[in-house]
Order: sequence, then structure tokens, then C-alpha cells
Amino acid sequence: MAGFGFIPNDPNDPNDPNDPNDGRPDFEAMMRQMQEQMRAQFEQLGINPVGFVNPFTTLFSQSGDSAPGGKGQSGTDEVLSISAARDAAKKFVSAQGLKPIGAKELAVVASAFEISEIWLDEALSFPATGTAPNSATRLDWVDQTISGWHKTIEPLAAGLSSAISNLLDQAMNAQVGESPDGHPPIEMITKMLRSFISTMIATQLGQSIGTLATSVTGAHDVGLSLLDPAHPVVIPENIENWANELEIPKSEVFIFHALREGAVARLFANNPWLVSYIQSAVVEYGKGIHIDIEAIQRQAQSAFESMQENLGEDATDGDAMNFALDSGIFTPEESPAQMSALAKLETVFALIDGWTDEVTALAAGDRLPAIEQLRETLRRRRAASAPAQQLFSSMLGLEVSPKLTREASAFWKKIREVRSIAERDQVWGGLLPTAEDLLNPEKFLASTSIPDDLSGLI
Repeated sequence: MAGFGFIPNDPNDPNDPNDPNDGRPDFEAMMRQMQEQMRAQFEQLGINPVGFVNPFTTLFSQSGDSAPGGKGQSGTDEVLSISAARDAAKKFVSAQGLKPIGAKELAVVASAFEISEIWLDEALSFPATGTAPNSATRLDWVDQTISGWHKTIEPLAAGLSSAISNLLDQAMNAQVGESPDGHPPIEMITKMLRSFISTMIATQLGQSIGTLATSVTGAHDVGLSLLDPAHPVVIPENIENWANELEIPKSEVFIFHALREGAVARLFANNPWLVSYIQSAVVEYGKGIHIDIEAIQRQAQSAFESMQENLGEDATDGDAMNFALDSGIFTPEESPAQMSALAKLETVFALIDGWTDEVTALAAGDRLPAIEQLRETLRRRRAASAPAQQLFSSMLGLEVSPKLTREASAFWKKIREVRSIAERDQVWGGLLPTAEDLLNPEKFLASTSIPDDLSGLI
């Protein structure tokens, strides 16, 4: 097995007077240097692994336990650190400046929700949630939604950790105990990489959540059920910023966002299976994560050959790393099951966003003079950077097409016009439409309706 190249000194040098191990390899020192070098490499890529867990706190913390591979005092390995994700998110939000909610903002939000809840009663069949709507600062939003984020993303961390473990387990079959030439045992490297991957994903998740906290208008703006129980929550500061570029009364802007937030909260509160449906798709994707080292080597060879052609022989190591990342050689290839899971997620996010748009437009009617301008502004901003897309593009490579969302909105509107509000909402209780179904709502209705006369089926 090839050496890893992270040895601080020659551990077998008998003439080293500072060697406390009498010529034996200092594995802990090696691992610490590996940790620092990996940290530095990821920081160069823009990833700041806050709170990186030293594997030796578990490997060597127990009295007399010097063998790698133990679980330490806790006896468990955390796949995704919720505290690291929360800390990273809150540090990012704090760096943008903190603005408390004043009495004026509280009154504006309360008034917007009072109006929106009445209007929603007329526009959908799902009753209001059992928890009263409220306001939140950006930091409040992080604290309130972090458990929902953790539950949603943890399967991805588990899948990647499992893929790393499987890759290294293959190497372990060829190496038992301490490796030759003074290199650390593969079990120790496995433990370190699992810890690093966990913290790396937690940090990336935290930074994504922190970024979202500066722009989302409510707890359900991302189209996920992040609160348990689901209930409407808006962020006044972000709605104010959203309205600054518009020549629309802020009262209308607040009612518009209260309508959207209240509609999605009702959807999740009255359809708990939908939460499980989204979660199962993420789990399915996570289970399929597989790292084919030979495929990566082939891709790397091809990428670096292309780099030599495009960048020349004077390219630096940094150029090589950037080229490799741009070429996607570190991204595992997706299996058919994973592509199916991504298709499910893209469609259900479009359905949720499209349904919310339809319900909001119906509820507002002509009572909000600027409703069409508000809807178009939202579409333009979503087309550039939708909240769900910001997160899932970095975690999954998922991109929710604005075109699919528009088709979903038209689909829900057509179902209501052909049938009724109640039958439109009943679709959520059955087989969800596919992306193809969105183009032909009436055909979808015909395929899912039970005929009045069932005698022909006997």
C-alpha cells in the first residue's frame, strides 16, 4: 500500500534525541499533522471545518485503550454534528449583523397574519395549524429550524461516511495492525476521515443555513418541513429587505409572505406523510452514495491531461486542484436509484412551490392590488437563486427548474377550475403527479378518479 506522506519526522531514526517513543512511530503526531494538512487544504477550497474533532479524543481517551477503532467514552459515533452545524450557521449570521425585532415589526406581522389566515380559509381546504404564527430574527430562525435541517441532511452524511468507510475497509483487508514504513494503521486513518467528513458536512450545512437565514422570508420558504409541529413563522428583517426595491406598500408585501408561509405550514401540518416522502427520497439518495476509486483515478487522469493542454506545464498545484474540482472528479457518479430520488425531490419541491403560488394568488384575489407584481418578483428571484436550490445544489447537485414550478402552478390552478378547491387539495392525499402529469392535468384526473359505475370492472 502506498504511503500517505504525512509523517512529521522519520520515526525510525534511532539518532533522534527528541524521540519519546524510542524509535517507534508516533501515530498520534502523524494523525495530528494529517488533520492540520487536511484542514489547510479544505480551507483553501473555501471550507472552514469549525470544531474539527480530533480522533484521538475517542481513540486514546479511555484508560489503557490505545488500540485504534474504539468508540471512546460515549460509545457512539455522531454521523452529523448538529452543534457544529448550528455554530457555523450562527457565526455566519452574526457576522452579517444582528437586528432585533421591534414593536412596530411585531404589530405589522401580527396584522398580516390576522388577515392572511382569514383569506387562506377561503382558498384551501386544510385548517389552520394548532400553533399561532409568530416572528423570528435570523438567529431565532436558525435555532428553530436546525433540528429539521439535521434530520433532512443526516442521511447524506451517513451515506458519504459509509462510502468512505467501505473504501477504506477494502484497504484494511490488505493491511493488518500497523502499516510498514512507519505509517499509521489504516483503522486510525478511517477513524480520522469519518470524523473529518462528519464535521466537513456539518460545517457546509451550517454555512448554507447561515446564508439562507439572510434571505428566506419564513420557516417554510425552502419548501421543507423544518418545524415540529409545523406553524407559520416569518423573518421581518428579510421581508423588509425584500420590499426595499419594490414600489409596493410594505403592508401588501407582508401579507403576501404571510399568505405563502401560512399555506405551506398548513400543507405540512395536515399531510405528515409528505414530510416522510421527502425524507425517504433523501435517504434513498444517501444510501446510494458510492465512491469508485478506479473511476475517480480514470477521471483524474483525463482531467489532468486536459489541464496540461489548457493551462500548460507551468500550472501550479492550486491550478491543478481548481481544475480537478471544476471537472467534478471528486463527485461520485450517481446510480439510477439516486437519479430517481433526485427526480422525486425536484418534482415534489415544484409541486409544493406551485401549489403555494396558486393558493396565494387565489387567496389574495383582487384584495392585493400588486399581487401579480409580487408573484412575478418572486419568480424572477427564485429563477436566479431559489432557497431550496441554494441548499440542495451544494449538497445534492439538485436544481429545481423554474419552468417546472410554473407548470406545477398551472396544474394546480387547472385542477381547481375543473373540479374544486377541495379536490385540488385531495391530490396531496393520493398518488402525486409526475413531471409529465403536470402538462396534462385533465388526463391525470381521469387516471386517478374512480368511476361511478364499477360494474365494468367485475
